[in-house]
Formats: sequence, structure tokens, C-alpha cells
Amino acid sequence: MEKSKILYAEDDKTIAFLIEDSLEAYYEIEHFGDGKSALEAFNSKDFDICLLDIMMPEMNGFDLAEQIRSKNSEIPIIFISAKALKEDRIKGLKIGADDYLVKPFSIEELILKIEIFLKRSKKTESSAPKYTVGKYNFDPKNYTLQNSEKTVTLTQRESELLLYFIRHKNSVLKRQDILKAIWGDDDYFMGRSLDVFISRLRKVLATEENIVIENIHGIGFRFSEK
Repeated sequence: MEKSKILYAEDDKTIAFLIEDSLEAYYEIEHFGDGKSALEAFNSKDFDICLLDIMMPEMNGFDLAEQIRSKNSEIPIIFISAKALKEDRIKGLKIGADDYLVKPFSIEELILKIEIFLKRSKKTESSAPKYTVGKYNFDPKNYTLQNSEKTVTLTQRESELLLYFIRHKNSVLKRQDILKAIWGDDDYFMGRSLDVFISRLRKVLATEENIVIENIHGIGFRFSEK
């Protein structure tokens, strides 16, 4: 059985070693020593749950959690921190974390929390909504467009972009709003990536005469279904 994948962000090497050593028998765990590298990994790989310290270099855990939550509203996030103030716990939960463990804690407690949220997220995935795009059935969780003749597998970014278009169908969308929602930033290189992914979606949906991804000059795009 495939192990669940954990994104673990922690700058204390000793604590990180202990937690990795304790969890790797049960899960596939990737450790990152700062928030920036953790976010880069999250943007390029698939994870089932996130364990985040708060006080980290490059990007703190609160900011990291906000970035993760803006891209994925479902993935479980557990803060593990020495910050024990009620205000910090409340802030973490308001950001969108599912739980907040204060150091020191037992590994047994951590594993119990992980299992609770993994089970909960799998139930959510099993009932995840699917969408109709022309003659295709779109499954954003599995990145697929399927009709009676074929199945097209999208990349994660293409799937996220198509889902964003569907949720804002017939609305004019600014380039910077799309980039911030999906990539978390709107710099030049991400803008070029957006153009590439839109071109790819247009090719995939070329046979769907009722689906249009329209360029709105100087503003952005409009996804419409006639």
C-alpha cells in the first residue's frame, strides 16, 4: 500500500531528525529547513498533509500556510511549534490550519493527529465534485478530462487553471488575479507560464465549439461556455 506523503517544514535539525526518524516507517516524509523551499516543493509535488513549524528562515510558517491554503483548500495542515500563546494558536487556526501542537509533544499524539486528518481528507476526496466542460467530464482531483472517446491527463497547474476558469465562468479575469490565485505571485516568468498553460488548454478543448478562452486585451481572459 502506498504511503501517505507528508510535507514537513522545520528549521531545527535535531527536532526534524527525531520526527523524521519516528514517522518514516509509516509515511513518506520530505523535510525542508525553511518556508521558501517548502513552498517550492508544495508547488511542484503532491502531498497528503503538511506539518509546519512557525519560526523559520526565508518564510515563516504562518505565511507558508496562507500560501498553501490559497492553492489548496482541502489539504490538512498541522502546526507544530514552541509558540504556546493562545494568540498564536488562534492565528494559526484562522489562517486555515486543522490543528496546532505545542512542543514538546509525544510522537504518538502526532501520529494520531495525522491519521485523523488523513482519514478525513480521503473521505472528502471520495466525494469531490466533478464538472462538465463541453462533452468532457472534468475531475480536478485526478487532473483528467474524459469523454466517450478518450481521457486527457492534465498537469496539476493546467487542472488548477481550468478549475479556476470554471468557477469564474463568463467573468473577465485579470492576469494578476489568476497568477496570484494559482502561482501565488505575478512576476514575468509566471506570466509566461500562464500563457503556455492557456495555449495547452485551448488545444485540448479545440473540438469543443461552445468553449471559448478569450483574450481580453490589456486585462486578462474570459472563459465562457455558449
